[in-house]
Formats: sequence, structure tokens, C-alpha cells
Amino acid sequence: MAFGGGLDDDTEVMNEINMTPLVDVMLVLLIIFIITVPVLTHSVKVDLPRADNTPNELKPETVNLSVNAEGQIYWNENQINMEELEVRLLTAAAQQPQPEVHIRGDKAVAYEHVIKTMAAVQRSGILKLGFVTEPGN
Repeated sequence: MAFGGGLDDDTEVMNEINMTPLVDVMLVLLIIFIITVPVLTHSVKVDLPRADNTPNELKPETVNLSVNAEGQIYWNENQINMEELEVRLLTAAAQQPQPEVHIRGDKAVAYEHVIKTMAAVQRSGILKLGFVTEPGN
């Protein structure tokens, strides 16, 4: 007496799927979900306070250094000399976060004056230095 479902010959291909293991797995998953869902939904109701956790980023001021055609240096529209420039740059370099320095050089100024201003910025320890120009045609 054979219990193979009519598969007495080895050449025949079984064309039925055994559904019993699939049903067993599905029943186990159903029981797990039935047990865990009430645990997730039965929680203590608490009215939580609202808080904003975004960091407050303080944007440092931008220092505009201008060098006119005569080689005079301006700190945000105030004319200063080289010694006062170095003192102000050292003070700005000590701030946290450091301000950005933008240099505007007149196109008729001698290159030497702009380079001296750049060197003073570098000696002070300021890390962000940029040049401001107007777009050409």
C-alpha cells in the first residue's frame, strides 16, 4: 500500500503544492499579530510638551573691506589705517563663529594695496576670505 498520492512511478512529476507548511506559518504569524497589537495600542495617554529642537545658528556679520584707487582701506564704509585694520581683524578672528571678510578692490588700485590687505587678513587667522567683483559683459 503506497501513500505517495499516486506517485508510484519515479518518472512522474508531482503537480500539486503541499499547502500544509504554508498554512502553519500563516497561522503562527496571525497568532503573533493578535498578541502584539493590543500591547501596541494600549499605552498611557500623555500630553507631551512641544519643543523645537533645531539649533539656533548665529550668522556672523560679514566684514566688507574696500580698497579705493588711492589705496585707502575702508571697514564697512569707515576709513581706517593699516594698524587699526590689524587690530580689528584680530578682534574679529577671536569671535566664534568667525565673520567672513569680503574684499572689494577698485579696478584702478595698485595690486600691492590689495595684497597687503589680504596678508593682514591671513595673519589675523580669519579663515573665510572672499573677493567681491561685478560680473563682466
